[in-house]
Amino acid sequence: MLKQIRKLLINFGQQWRDEDFMRSIHLIENIVSKVLSVALIVVIIVSLYDLVVILIKDLFTTEPVGFFSKTLIEIFGLFLNILIALELLENVTAYLRKHIVQVELVVVTALIAISRKIIIFDPNKYSKDDLIALTVGTLALAASYWLIRKVNRDNRS
Repeated sequence: MLKQIRKLLINFGQQWRDEDFMRSIHLIENIVSKVLSVALIVVIIVSLYDLVVILIKDLFTTEPVGFFSKTLIEIFGLFLNILIALELLENVTAYLRKHIVQVELVVVTALIAISRKIIIFDPNKYSKDDLIALTVGTLALAASYWLIRKVNRDNRS
C-alpha cells in the first residue's frame, strides 16, 4: 500500500516538471486562442448581418430628408467595428501561427479603434476633455507605431 502511494506521488510530481508543465500551458493557450477565434468570427458575421440589414432598410425606406435615416458617421462606425473585429481576429490567428504577440498588429488595432471613436465623436455628448484625451491617445499610439516600425525595419536590415 505504501509503495502504491509513493508511486502515485512520484507520478504526480513528474507531471509538474518544467517540460510537461509548459506543454500543458501551451495546450491551454491554443485552446483559448481557438475559442477566441471562433467567437470573433461569430461577432464578425453578426455585425456584418446587422450592417447589411441597416443599409438595406435605409436604402429602401423613402425619407424626405435624405437617403440614410442614420447619419453617415454612424454607418462608418459600423464599418469600422467590423474592421476592428477583423484586426482582432488577425491578432489571434497571428498568435496561433507564431506563438508570439505581434505588437505592431496590436498597436494598429488600437489606432483603428481610437480613430473610430474620433470619427463618430459627438461634441454634444462628450466634453472637450474627452476630445483632448482621444488626441493624446492617438498621438501616443502613432508615436508607438512609428517607433515599432523603425525598430522592425532596422532589425530586418
